[in-house]
Amino acid sequence: MRARDLAEDLPTVGPDDDALQAAQLIAGERLPAIAVLDDGRHPVAVLRASEVLRFVIPGYVQEDPSLARVLDEASADGCASELLGKRVRDLLPGPDRKVALAVVDGDATVVECAAEMARLGSPLLVVVDGEQVRGLLTVSHLLEVLLPMPDSPAGQPRGADRRSPR
Repeated sequence: MRARDLAEDLPTVGPDDDALQAAQLIAGERLPAIAVLDDGRHPVAVLRASEVLRFVIPGYVQEDPSLARVLDEASADGCASELLGKRVRDLLPGPDRKVALAVVDGDATVVECAAEMARLGSPLLVVVDGEQVRGLLTVSHLLEVLLPMPDSPAGQPRGADRRSPR
């Protein structure tokens, strides 16, 4: 099975898209991350859900999580306001925390995909054929294919027959 067989047609965003809408898309689709594509539909970054959290949770709370207990619900609700007027590019890690872009060729095997995810610590791979984005592969889908699941016949990996709409 190849990466192109596993790639799914998941939503993407552009660097200049609204940050709040991108965060809502990540939350609404229950994605671990979302691919950021430029105007030519070339991958430029992966915005992880954890980066959204890093942006909206005050730095002093991240440094000392015990302070989170003193924030009331109104303060917690206000965290999302940090995204107002921001663009996706504002949420991407800076040069000091730059993350390598997780891209694999459509011919990559399941193990190659897993190795790349593990190496980069990325929950999402962008699958390309040449310069064309073929789709996206989440870590949960990859694990579903790699691991035998209790409800599958004869211990076969579940999800191996799951296909992208392409």
